[in-house]
Amino acid sequence: MGILEGKAAVVTGGGRGIGRGHCLHLAREGARVVVNDVDAAEAAKVVREIAQAGGRAVASSDDIGTRKGAEALIERCAREFGSVDAVVNNAGIVRDRTFLKMSDEEFDDVWRIHVKGTFWCSQLGALRMKEGGRGGAIVNTTSGAHMGNFGQTNYSAAKGAIASMTYTWALELARYGIRVNCIAPRATTRMTGQLPGREGREAPFLDPVLNGPMVAWLCSDEADWVTGQVLGTGSDVIILMQQPTYGDTAFREGGWTVEAIRSHFPGGIGRKLQPFGLEKRPYPYYGGVKARSEA
Repeated sequence: MGILEGKAAVVTGGGRGIGRGHCLHLAREGARVVVNDVDAAEAAKVVREIAQAGGRAVASSDDIGTRKGAEALIERCAREFGSVDAVVNNAGIVRDRTFLKMSDEEFDDVWRIHVKGTFWCSQLGALRMKEGGRGGAIVNTTSGAHMGNFGQTNYSAAKGAIASMTYTWALELARYGIRVNCIAPRATTRMTGQLPGREGREAPFLDPVLNGPMVAWLCSDEADWVTGQVLGTGSDVIILMQQPTYGDTAFREGGWTVEAIRSHFPGGIGRKLQPFGLEKRPYPYYGGVKARSEA
């Protein structure tokens, strides 16, 4: 018997890549799985793969970018398997473009799938878990891009929102025995396969299936003490990502004036400014943020 025997799980974007890996590992540990993907043929392939390995799964092509689609998906799991014990929010898209050129449609498409899809599926799934009275697990998907990544205003914003929703839901849902965690997967997929490696070298292949073991464990009762966490997963690592926190603090009795800030900030906190972006490096702008002429 696996650690998920008797449980029912929903995986969005489960037809390929990282989501497929989640489905396979959940099923291997005994969960009954709803494989959701807008590409119905790919979802059906994963269902067949699970069945051939002795597991149980059904396919769903409901569009989780709408509340109606999310409702249909969660209802499918409850109807087919009698409960909803885990919701794994993996579905996503990219519409990369630099900030000054990004359209409303490009921003809204990414926000709708990543943020609203995660919100709808999680809310509806959590209501089922609360009703069932035995708790459950939600596993969201963020990315290191939420630290900032060139050309990804929409995607970075969405992934930052998902991390923040994870912290909030973990606080609110603990009373019902529902844990909420988030992974930041490392994988070579259709979304990442065209990106160059560092210094222009070809990026190494990272098997997307290897993100599945952590998701399966987080959905099990063995992990009933883990909530509100963001974990880097995949390949040969597990990374506990740092929670947002207030850092160095400067105190001035009576409050800060413009004159006092001008006097104290450059030599105080100003000497400790944080590097930012996915590829962090020493803070690069002490010489000023200057406009550059475009070639």
